[in-house]
Amino acid sequence: MIPATLRITLISAVICYFIVILYFLKQKALNLKYTLLWLVAGVVMGILVAVPELLMLLIHIFGIQDNMNGLFIFAIGFMIMILLSLTSIASRQNRKIRTLTQELAILDKRVRELEQETETGK
Repeated sequence: MIPATLRITLISAVICYFIVILYFLKQKALNLKYTLLWLVAGVVMGILVAVPELLMLLIHIFGIQDNMNGLFIFAIGFMIMILLSLTSIASRQNRKIRTLTQELAILDKRVRELEQETETGK
């Protein structure tokens, strides 16, 4: 079981986490669709802090011997999921930027050609 003081500290940390995420959302430092990922992470953390028996049940279902090992395994797995989703977002943005850059270069070339045509046509 989690001692009462540690549980209160963890609940306070989760509340601060939500405040920071909502502050970033308000300041437009995060887009709404990306904020949802972090809010889900906060909800999972909040549930595990409020109901530590659920974590113990999951650890025993997966056959993990030590509670701390199970906690670390779940934490690392969750971080890997977040990193994969953020990498996916960064890759998508990179593709969009490349496409926009190529389209801009094509438009710039076309404008220069039109300017040369108008100069030679005078």
